[in-house]
Amino acid sequence: MKALAIDTSNLTLGVALVGEETVMGEYVSHVKQNHSVRAMPAVEWVLNECGVKPAELDRVIVAEGPGSYTGLRIGVSIAKTLAWTLNIPLVSVSSLEVLAAGGTYFYGMICPLFDARRGQVYTGLYEYEDGVLLNRRKDCNLLLADWLEELKKEDKQVLFIGNDVSLHRELIEQILGEQAIFAAMTENNPRPSMLGKIGLKKDPVDLHTFVPNYIRMAEAEVKWLEQQK
Repeated sequence: MKALAIDTSNLTLGVALVGEETVMGEYVSHVKQNHSVRAMPAVEWVLNECGVKPAELDRVIVAEGPGSYTGLRIGVSIAKTLAWTLNIPLVSVSSLEVLAAGGTYFYGMICPLFDARRGQVYTGLYEYEDGVLLNRRKDCNLLLADWLEELKKEDKQVLFIGNDVSLHRELIEQILGEQAIFAAMTENNPRPSMLGKIGLKKDPVDLHTFVPNYIRMAEAEVKWLEQQK
């Protein structure tokens, strides 16, 4: 089994080639550059470095969101095109699940977080149980202050993970105090190899009907609907 994993859902760009027991190659960067220019070269680089031809791939795995609307469309378009062209299965994985999976050795609640502007975040709640990552709260988009008040009721330590956590650390500490734990710098990038690992165990999606999971409408769509009223 050889699977190509692609994540362009947020600022971090990640591409990995994984087997059932091996990470064959991985590309990760976290810089403000356009994914539309860099994603396909990253795919080509990983495949070339690993000496694997596209025809040798058994499935394509993509981060489905939430995240950047443009970024999501880029990754999903590449993944769907490859899966269609090569006639292989397409698998999708929550971008928040991939990020939360980085908290492998934390015994408590894991809260992955992407900034959604205006005090809002994309987030969810996960927890490892017997080595298996479980989703304790469906991925959502809401005001961070409201979310933190919910977490406070859990009365458990919560690991906050993701590069955008630093934007909200002051508010998190203010509301949760010592209940809040912060992931190390090296854990905040979602890893495409982890995306691949998770995707190997999931069932494929329907290639023709699959779309990114935006969770909320784009601001332009909201304004358009308001105008129609």
